[in-house]
Amino acid sequence: MRIAYLDCASGISGDMTLGALIDAGVDLAAVQAGIDSLGLPSCRLAVREAKKCGFRATQLTVEHEPEHKHRHLHHIEAMIAGSTLTERQRDLARRIFCKLAEAEAKVHGTTIEKVHFHEVGAVDSIADIVGSAIAWDLLGVQRVVCSPVPTGRGFVEIAHGRCSIPAPATGELLRNVPLASFDCEGELTTPTGAAIVAALVDEFGPLPAMTVEKIGYGAGQKDFQQPNILRLLVGESTPNEITGDTIVLLETNLDDITGERIGYCAERLWAAGALDVSTTAIAMKKNRPGVLLAVQCRPADADKLAEIIFHETTTLGLRRSTIQRMTLARRQVTVSTPFGEIASVVATLPGGAERFSAEYDACAAHAAQHNATLAEVQHAARQAWEASGR
Repeated sequence: MRIAYLDCASGISGDMTLGALIDAGVDLAAVQAGIDSLGLPSCRLAVREAKKCGFRATQLTVEHEPEHKHRHLHHIEAMIAGSTLTERQRDLARRIFCKLAEAEAKVHGTTIEKVHFHEVGAVDSIADIVGSAIAWDLLGVQRVVCSPVPTGRGFVEIAHGRCSIPAPATGELLRNVPLASFDCEGELTTPTGAAIVAALVDEFGPLPAMTVEKIGYGAGQKDFQQPNILRLLVGESTPNEITGDTIVLLETNLDDITGERIGYCAERLWAAGALDVSTTAIAMKKNRPGVLLAVQCRPADADKLAEIIFHETTTLGLRRSTIQRMTLARRQVTVSTPFGEIASVVATLPGGAERFSAEYDACAAHAAQHNATLAEVQHAARQAWEASGR
């Protein structure tokens, strides 16, 4: 599996992230072309080599014409929708901006539709976020791991006045994210950087077992007593590695709700990013048949999914627990069969053996198209994989 590790020893910001991605080999011209399609006024990405405490890094600066306007989420979403970005790039950019909107709405007591972006609605922040989304897609990683994140200390001036660090939106975005101590005066992690972490990171912890292929260094704007650099390591995970990460489990017992509402709630949970949604028949008090609704999710998504459960079901409370899960390394493959190309997944077992599984949706679509049984298509996919020499 191709993975990336964000080493946030000196925090993270949008320009540091994009600088590290460019330094790791992402094509600057391709990123610039995507930003040009947003319709921003004369927006250009400028890169240069910088030295931070003696270490080189790529310093990225967004150059643009002065402007004096702020934007709402729907303005930015319209720009993304009308751009030449791929669907995956659009999705990544929207996810980052939605994380920002949710955090801003929380701290200001409003809705994401009414959130008035200030600093993050400016041209440079839009370019940082959209550029990072384009670059992450071009990097082609399937899993992102991140170190604990330092925020800095002291105060920062924002559109709403003087605020302690982390700024309110940054603090919301870093809920359930492990924070690191860095005794430094100043803002190390910005709202943009925190939103990128909240939207893209799959796991937090130390550097995972991997074969490093590329390393990128993105320079921050300020100078501290240690190198103000974001380091990005990209490579392949150890093939037989059993990985682990921290997830949140949300559970509730339901005995006064229709099956239709439970089904609709499950659909909304899947669409909102749940890792798994399951229901189990249970017996409840007074001999009532009931349903146990269990939802697994990333820590950063727990509050959002809990709100969906409260809105869509009759529950009065949820059980929330943080648990460790173990997962097998896996990779995406496509096999050629008489029915067509079929997307599949190959998992690596301890010891190096591999387990193949054709994607159900792909098999079902080909079965319907060719008037074949699902079993026939699945069998053809497995035969194709075995014949490929793996």
